[in-house]
Amino acid sequence: MMTPADHLPPAAPSASADSSNHSGVSWAAIFAGAAGAAALSMILVVLGFGLGFSAVSPWADKGVSATTLGVSTVLWLTFTQIVASGMGGYLAGRLRVKWANMHGDEVYFRDTAHGFLAWAVASLVTAMLVLGSLGSAIGSGVQAGASVTSGAAVAAATSSNDNASDPYGYFVDMLFRDNRPVAVSDDAAHAVVTRIFARTVSNDGQLAGEDRAYLAQLVSQRTNLTQAQAEQRVDQVYGQALKSVEDAEMAARQAADTAKKVAAATALWTFVALLCGAFFASFAATFGGRSRDAVVWHERDRTRTHAPTSIR
Repeated sequence: MMTPADHLPPAAPSASADSSNHSGVSWAAIFAGAAGAAALSMILVVLGFGLGFSAVSPWADKGVSATTLGVSTVLWLTFTQIVASGMGGYLAGRLRVKWANMHGDEVYFRDTAHGFLAWAVASLVTAMLVLGSLGSAIGSGVQAGASVTSGAAVAAATSSNDNASDPYGYFVDMLFRDNRPVAVSDDAAHAVVTRIFARTVSNDGQLAGEDRAYLAQLVSQRTNLTQAQAEQRVDQVYGQALKSVEDAEMAARQAADTAKKVAAATALWTFVALLCGAFFASFAATFGGRSRDAVVWHERDRTRTHAPTSIR
């Protein structure tokens, strides 16, 4: 009489004996999980962009606020990482090879490592495809804000390129100034005023006495104002111009500061979302590995149950 075990195919002792000598990394399963995670992440990111653009309106008091949009973006990024990384980790754990005669703790560690590696590969692929362009846009915004801040005063004061193309134009004008009323063309007068304003704003912002008197003389030539009234108008107009420059510089500084805060917050919450993705990928891989092992043991038990009990 033969027992059921006698009819089972002989075990391969070399496979179990040599299992410790083989690599514990199933790269095929890792790349499969990473591909699935990267694809799902890309789909969810595109969906997030679509939902975000549909919620934003160019009209005032329409659509969602900037705060709501920022919070929604963070939540959607975290959700994307959890779902995509979880699926990639599960695939990596479910598709890995069977480790024979392996301790349970070692199997748990290897499944966790497979999920983490699948997340790492998927994150690198996603970073090159999506986050690279996003980081470039943020960096460009910060650089643009800094450039505007540094050049706001000169850009607001110089409406023409005369001061930039001719840095000595202001001194040349001083060389040929005349206390007598001299008739000059409007274009020439405008160029002189522009150079005086530009140099004064770029220095200490205080209009020199001789510049003030000369500007008043030019204004008096073209209006019916007296010299005193012309000087009063020069003070008024120059004060408005100086305030405009200061407002532009302040706005540029605030824009640069806002861009810096947005970049810092984006980097911080991206870091948190990636950590969540790494955790859920590793955690889901253990479920995938356990599910695979459970299916293997179920198939083995079913084969043994249906084996013939005896052979004559």
